[in-house]
Amino acid sequence: MRKRITILVLALFIMGACLVQPLSAAAVYPTKPIEVIVPFTAGGTNDLMARLVAEVSKKYLGQPMVIINKPGAGGTIGVAETVKAPADGYKLVSVPSNYFSTTVYTQKIPFEPTDLVPIANFMAYRNGLIVKGNAPYKTLNDLLDYGKKNPGKIRWAHMNRGSALFMQTYLVFKKAGVQAVDVPYPGLPDCLNAVLGGHVDAAPISFGGSREHTKAGNVRYLAVYRDQRFPEFPNVPTAKELGFVEATKFTTLLGFYAHKNVPEDVKKTLFEAFKKTFDDPAFKKAFDAFGEDDVFTGPEKVTAHIKEEASFTVPLLKEWGLYQGK
Repeated sequence: MRKRITILVLALFIMGACLVQPLSAAAVYPTKPIEVIVPFTAGGTNDLMARLVAEVSKKYLGQPMVIINKPGAGGTIGVAETVKAPADGYKLVSVPSNYFSTTVYTQKIPFEPTDLVPIANFMAYRNGLIVKGNAPYKTLNDLLDYGKKNPGKIRWAHMNRGSALFMQTYLVFKKAGVQAVDVPYPGLPDCLNAVLGGHVDAAPISFGGSREHTKAGNVRYLAVYRDQRFPEFPNVPTAKELGFVEATKFTTLLGFYAHKNVPEDVKKTLFEAFKKTFDDPAFKKAFDAFGEDDVFTGPEKVTAHIKEEASFTVPLLKEWGLYQGK
């Protein structure tokens, strides 16, 4: 009898240990490096922001974050890799919010957009239209007047037809009645180089992606896609001032996303670590060099923003014949 009791106690102990083990494993997440996919080329604002978060967050996560660039298909290649990975919190993607409000409707994507959910947002882009520093166009009207007189002569660069930068600039040319040729490039650094090299006449670029070249006079803004002028360039008008208020409706957020099936306690761990990262003085100091807006928010507000923006981007895509969504 005593032997049977001993065996029963041991069996119950082992069963209890098995039940407790998954909880303990989740509680100590992460136990290994976390991969972060940046679905665009290296050197752009997205890439630099992800690397800054990775550098600062390691002291709050206790594990490094490894940045991997997977450009292609307007971000879809990198996003798709994140979707198909195990939903354990060890693979995230850093992607602009407009990927979910616009890009997914311009392609036949191999997953559901809702397969990914936001974890935390770190910034909002400040966008505008640039030309080369010595370009003959001194104002946006100069560029548009040339385009009206020379249909198809203006060439402008963009990352993909689903980006906010594309939507904003396409709106301007369409409303002005200008026939311009849009030229896709893998990422913002490539678009910037295309302007610098004289391969295109203009390109919509975020301020953080062109800050140094703008300050040096290598490129200059003709207009900014904001309600207010950039403090750094008070003489550059907003698109709203120039009569293109529709171009100011887009606000592109940038943050980290994970598979929807990642355990809630893992999502919480990530969010709390990212909030500490955002508040860290080292992050604040480095972020100042970006020239973008620091905007930290959680998944609920990001999800609401994506839904609201899609309510006016989808009708535009359908009007322009670019809609391929379900």
